[in-house]
Amino acid sequence: MKTNRIAILLLIAAAVAAYFIFDLGRYANLGFLKSSQDALRASYDAHPMQSIAAFAALYILATALSVPGAALMTLAGGAIFGLGLGALIVSFAASIGATLAFLASRHLLRDWVRARFGRKLDTIDHGVERDGPFYLFTLRLVPLFPFFAINLLMGLTPLRTWTYYWVSQLGMLPGTLLYVNAGTQLARVRSVHDILSPTLLGSLVLIGLLPLMANKVLQASKARKIYRKWTRPRSFDRNLVVIGAGAAGLVTAYIAAAVKARVTLVESGKMGGDCLNYGCVPSKALIRSARFVHQARQAPSLGIASADLEVDFADIMARVQRVIRTIAPHDSVERYQQLGVDVMRGHARIVSPWEVEIDGKVLTTRAIVIATGARPIVPPIPGLDDVGYLTSDTLWTLTTLPKRLVVLGGGPIGCELAQAFARLGSQVTQVEKSARLLAREDPEVSALVERALTADGVTVLTGYQAVRCQREPDGGKTLLVERADSEGKGETATAIGFDVLLCAVGRVARTEGFGLEELGIPTTQKKTIETDAWLQTLFPNIYACGDVAGPYQFTHTAAHQAWYAAVNALFGGIKRFKSDYSVIPWCTFTDPEVARVGLSETEAREQQVEYEVTRFDLAELDRAVAEEAPRGFVKVLTVPGKDKILGATIVGEHAGDLMAEYVLAMKHGIGLNKILGTIHIYPTLAEANNYAAGEWKRAHAPQRLLAWAARFHAWRRRANMSLENP
Repeated sequence: MKTNRIAILLLIAAAVAAYFIFDLGRYANLGFLKSSQDALRASYDAHPMQSIAAFAALYILATALSVPGAALMTLAGGAIFGLGLGALIVSFAASIGATLAFLASRHLLRDWVRARFGRKLDTIDHGVERDGPFYLFTLRLVPLFPFFAINLLMGLTPLRTWTYYWVSQLGMLPGTLLYVNAGTQLARVRSVHDILSPTLLGSLVLIGLLPLMANKVLQASKARKIYRKWTRPRSFDRNLVVIGAGAAGLVTAYIAAAVKARVTLVESGKMGGDCLNYGCVPSKALIRSARFVHQARQAPSLGIASADLEVDFADIMARVQRVIRTIAPHDSVERYQQLGVDVMRGHARIVSPWEVEIDGKVLTTRAIVIATGARPIVPPIPGLDDVGYLTSDTLWTLTTLPKRLVVLGGGPIGCELAQAFARLGSQVTQVEKSARLLAREDPEVSALVERALTADGVTVLTGYQAVRCQREPDGGKTLLVERADSEGKGETATAIGFDVLLCAVGRVARTEGFGLEELGIPTTQKKTIETDAWLQTLFPNIYACGDVAGPYQFTHTAAHQAWYAAVNALFGGIKRFKSDYSVIPWCTFTDPEVARVGLSETEAREQQVEYEVTRFDLAELDRAVAEEAPRGFVKVLTVPGKDKILGATIVGEHAGDLMAEYVLAMKHGIGLNKILGTIHIYPTLAEANNYAAGEWKRAHAPQRLLAWAARFHAWRRRANMSLENP
């Protein structure tokens, strides 16, 4: 097999080399075609079969080797053989040559590419297996990429050879006809007047309009197939109906109202969604109270002998509710009605691509945006329902501090709440199935956070899985956990007594009960609604954004997606915008905070991205020392030898705030050199970013130039001369 590949490579290399060595490209231009068309036509008239065979063989060879000239040869086919025969010859020769190039790529490159980039190709392969013929037909009909590139890239996919051939044959046919027709017109050019003839100009215009027309035809054909079961209303009550009044839904409705569209926002629960009522706002309010309690206990480190305080958990939870009430007017029905949004309370169900039913009332709408958010995952642990449990949604009903709290989950929510309750006085045990906390971050980050939680009194059990819950004879509650060995076999279960159990193992999109199943709108393996780059679902006029669409579950990404969903839903027929996830930051609000944007070291290694690491420890920062907050670091990944930022991780006080500088830099292509050249106020925590840039600069100092500078200064010290300062 290896010998065959080498032989094929040598043969291809020799053929391509011959093309350039013998300057065969001089024949692949319009001037040569015009000067030779009479001779070529005469040769065809004298020897038709031989001419057809020779032309087809040359066309197949040029296409198979991916050398320039296929477009010109298509024109030549029209000039020599006429429209009908020329199109027939070119169509089959192009498809055969493309298939040969496809097979060469598969035979020579596929194994190597899969060995190097296998995991990255899984998503592409899945898409090709599902919709490969349609993708190929679209690329052939709307040539976004050169045809030779399509041949080579498709050879790396699992698409069947026969499928590749016949789809290419059909997809290239319209373009072939137009090019061959243009060739027949070029053959008649004898003067400037002929060049300006309506027939020739029309042929060239058709070639230019082909991608646009083909794209429109494909979209119309796809839409007709999708909507064939439904009757489109003649008119609409609304321009847009938004389902869900969380972060994504609120921003979508706000934008729609701002551009004077008639928009209805439907919410069955509380305005503001999870973030305001159950997530970001209450959790940060609780964390703030817990941090104050912790700081009071650390008073001696600030030179204060003692700072006695009395913690009333009921008062703390009352404060949490007060914070929610203070922010709630920003997301209220009254505010959005004043903005021009029609707010309806009730359960929304999509009954057709243009109809939404709200508790019996049906609205017709041109577009729909699904922004129904996510809900906590409750793991299927035997006995869980019997002992009772809380989630991040129901936690806020507590008024009594749990004496013993078990937190299931070592992600951001689990870590934040475990630390907060431990600081408030609960005996907290945190159980995480993975080998470490915050598995999405680098191991050193996980280790630092685990040390911080342990120092606050949290018993962290990583590598443990919950087996079952049970009630004891004395009325107590117990969680049995076991640690899996390297082969996945369980060990003897360990019993953990608790008063309250908190499930914080993640969140799953809310997709049930909104009519998605009846419409056949598919979901992904992660249970989110399947959308394209424009956030469209299966139906082009139905969009999804926020947690229900993924791939991130952050309030700020929900708002980010909402802009794309709103603009595309309202103006997509004129201009569409692809959602941009190139620079997505996030933060876990433990103490110390963990913030990241872009690649981590772990991800860079997994994706085989070359990188350099620059690190600055906060223990070296004056303000961090003064604040008694020396834990943490700034770590920046850059392109080797360059200051281009690939990713940044900050662990420390106010890490989420400090990360904004790197988000801005990555978004706008600003490197570490410009961060270093930016004045940062002294003494602030933000100086850490400046010092990190300085560490990068020091590591990339021009050593040869510095050596010459040292020699220059040494010479000046030795020289017996006087230089006056200006």
